[in-house]
Amino acid sequence: MSRRRTFIATALVLTCVSARAETIAIVHAKAWTLTAATPVENATVVVSDGKIVSVAADGAAPAGARVIDAKGRPLTPGLVHPATHLGLLEVSAATDTVDTGTKAASLGADFNVQYAINPNSALVQLARADGVTRAVSYPVRSGIPPFAGMGALLRFRDSGDVVESGGAGVFVSIGNHRGEGDGSRAAQWELLRHALDAAKTAASPAAGSSSTNAPSKGDPEVLALEPVLNGKVPLAISTNRESDIRQAIKLATDYSLRVVIIGGTDAWMIKHALAAARIPVIVDPQDNLPGNFDQLGARLDNAALLHEAGVTVATAVLSGIHQSYNAGESLREGAGLAVANGLPYIDALRSITVVPAEIWGIAARCGTIAPGKDGDLVLWDGDPLEPSSAALIVLVAGKEVSLVTRQKELRDRYLPKAGLTAVPRGP
Repeated sequence: MSRRRTFIATALVLTCVSARAETIAIVHAKAWTLTAATPVENATVVVSDGKIVSVAADGAAPAGARVIDAKGRPLTPGLVHPATHLGLLEVSAATDTVDTGTKAASLGADFNVQYAINPNSALVQLARADGVTRAVSYPVRSGIPPFAGMGALLRFRDSGDVVESGGAGVFVSIGNHRGEGDGSRAAQWELLRHALDAAKTAASPAAGSSSTNAPSKGDPEVLALEPVLNGKVPLAISTNRESDIRQAIKLATDYSLRVVIIGGTDAWMIKHALAAARIPVIVDPQDNLPGNFDQLGARLDNAALLHEAGVTVATAVLSGIHQSYNAGESLREGAGLAVANGLPYIDALRSITVVPAEIWGIAARCGTIAPGKDGDLVLWDGDPLEPSSAALIVLVAGKEVSLVTRQKELRDRYLPKAGLTAVPRGP
């Protein structure tokens, strides 16, 4: 028996040692730590056991570490996409790959998309190869408008489940893109307020009060809205019109909520009120023409105007396939467009890293290059905000992940047969 115990103990120790992440030292990097306004030149960044251990200019690599020579190239934190449909949508025309919404009459705020996330999606591969290491994936509609449901926080490890946590905020859709059954936007705001009131009452019922029609504390919608009312997770409102953004500010004040605006085409019109209310906005830097009557105020410098007024701004291209198929590349391109239209470069980098992390409550773990943060890093072959640049190395939890995608495999399979040569772009 003692030999058996010794064998088991030895096996456990060996398993723990082999499972431990290697120590990696990235040397001679231009490290955009995002803890300062300028990069650390000739930086050495050490990662061990999945965490960043040190960041130092002209630092030495520790003995035994695997050394990666950046050769002066840019190093950034892993990108954090603030608003995607990754893992929920593969091909919009193939309904068996679309899990972004439901018409089930019994599901509203409690529609939780974490149960549908597909970690084997080719689009997850593609986003990771484009430097995205975390993302929030969210629904677009539920059976109880104006609620869309609950989002999921994803972390793109190389294998296994990518869902880091479910219930990453409750999402609401207000305005032109409203779902069926809610009609006027006045009804949308009333339905939202009624649901919040009912959840608030159910969570803290008055002594002696009872109603057969009122939801109970264990009601699924009440359970979904309770962390919103307690300020633990945000209420994310997809809306664009100035009047609706004004209503969102009032809602945040009346219920003491953490509100996030997704879209916010007209947000620049009400920038000072948003700044005063401390409501962040996830802006689409490609919005330059109205797609509908809710977006008549579209302008390319929306992000710059909001930032100048003191609004917390994240950026992401929020239209069409860019929230799934092109999620990583469009994220960088959108931030670059924001720079071209007045957003400072450092703040554009922050808008796709640390700001989304702050919005979704994970900034203590990621978004910057600093000791103690998760070892999620990207080494680029050029300016990360230039669409023609590519990720050379991506680390997630201190481990180098594969940059092979289906697109690259198809390229390598068919180009030689056609007598063509691939344009070099990443591994």
